[in-house]
Amino acid sequence: MRSIWTGSISFGLINIPIKLFSAVEESSLDMDMLDKSDHANIKFKRVNENTGKEVTFSNIVKGYKVDDNYVILEDSDFEAADAIKTKTIDILNFTAEKEIDPIYYEQPYYLEPDKGAMNAYALLRDALQASKKVAVTSFVLRNKEGLAILKPYKNVIVLNRIRWEQEIRDTSELKLPPVSKSKAKEMDMANKLVDQLTEKFDISKYKDEYSTKLLKIIHDKAKGKKQAKPKLKVVHKQSDDLMSMLKASLETKKKKSS
Repeated sequence: MRSIWTGSISFGLINIPIKLFSAVEESSLDMDMLDKSDHANIKFKRVNENTGKEVTFSNIVKGYKVDDNYVILEDSDFEAADAIKTKTIDILNFTAEKEIDPIYYEQPYYLEPDKGAMNAYALLRDALQASKKVAVTSFVLRNKEGLAILKPYKNVIVLNRIRWEQEIRDTSELKLPPVSKSKAKEMDMANKLVDQLTEKFDISKYKDEYSTKLLKIIHDKAKGKKQAKPKLKVVHKQSDDLMSMLKASLETKKKKSS
């Protein structure tokens, strides 16, 4: 893996030099866009709006429009905005992880201790593990300030970016049913179904089956095989009897278990 950011964790009077690595990779298939007429690969170019000519990446700068004119920003300008945050993951406080709603979670990264930081890194990781707390931090990555939490995962400290409160959309514009309007019997049956389907979470049980099936279709098409049209299940309607559907669901689960 190649690091995408280097800096340090500020923990009280302790500075822990670290390297940042992406913790995830896409499982979806990498598709190319092609011209429908001859299947030629579609290429994207960075083009000057005035001349129509292609611009090399090395000749591209970033600018912010002020009164119809652009103010050009250099790397030093971004760092000058907050030199500390561009190089430091500053621990603001500690909190219980359950107090952070999952909707705020955005992107996980692995943190690796840099030279001479093994002991301090282990101390922070093990303190988080023992306290069962997460550290709330702020730092700047790719010219954007973000909130994040630090938490132990196996033997590594994971930095998980979290969204700002103002980035979460309000739900008031959605058409939603009122809370707790279900009939008592229906609710009791629904709870039984939930209990029946409850089991310990094991991430290894879940696989990206869609990509696997899609890849099989691709290989079949390459061999000239035709695909049968899939049969879709009918979704229940508002007028359907929920009670009878809940009972049938419970019976179906019992038959599978026996």
